Amino acid sequence: MTTKDWIENPKTKGSGMICCIPQKGPCPLKCADCFYNAGRSYLEPLEENTPHIPTPEMAKGRVVRMNDGWDSNLERELVEATAQQYYDYFFNTSIPKDLGSFSGPVVLTVNPGKLTDKGFHKLVDIPPNLMFVRVRTNLWNWNTVVVPAVEFYTGLHVPVVLTWMAYYETPIPEEYLYAYVYCRRTINTYWCIETNIQEMTSREFKDNPYVHQCAYKNSHSCVRCGNCLREYFATKERMRGSV
Repeated sequence: MTTKDWIENPKTKGSGMICCIPQKGPCPLKCADCFYNAGRSYLEPLEENTPHIPTPEMAKGRVVRMNDGWDSNLERELVEATAQQYYDYFFNTSIPKDLGSFSGPVVLTVNPGKLTDKGFHKLVDIPPNLMFVRVRTNLWNWNTVVVPAVEFYTGLHVPVVLTWMAYYETPIPEEYLYAYVYCRRTINTYWCIETNIQEMTSREFKDNPYVHQCAYKNSHSCVRCGNCLREYFATKERMRGSV
């Protein structure tokens, strides 16, 4: 991959992060409403534009986000081997397996795919390199999944980032249609949570310093968020102390 034919993730542009997908083609996990697998990724056609690996020169001075598509626990040896060419990097996975063995910080999505509205993974041991847990959030899983997940993980002093889901394939339940608007988010159009409803609902955690929201205040750009960079460097300090 050269600078000339590099395709930048428009969500992370200007944020200090750069994205990397060492694997090829669609992700085999096939989670519903995944932007990467739904034919709407910035890397379409996937078979032609993956693997998507920045050069060390491109990554210099930036934090590499391993797997903004696919999963860092799939073809893990390849993912780790690719990451070693970079100075700053973190992994993303929805598979709670051997997290402490990753060579850098790792983000875990605790309610991926079919688990989104049903429950969440509960880690028995919290490794020092757990950067934060990501919770896929909507109005109809708020009380049954989101609140219990926040209580569980923040009770263990683990940061939680709420990612409010945007829906393209999955229909919004009729009783919640009032709270969603069909609009553009970054490069695609989805059913998205109304900003005022998001703010009002999330106020439940306003006094919890471990809870954050992904790209909040009607901005979906990473440059206006900063959660990943803050928690990345906090995790690196924690890992330094654990040696």
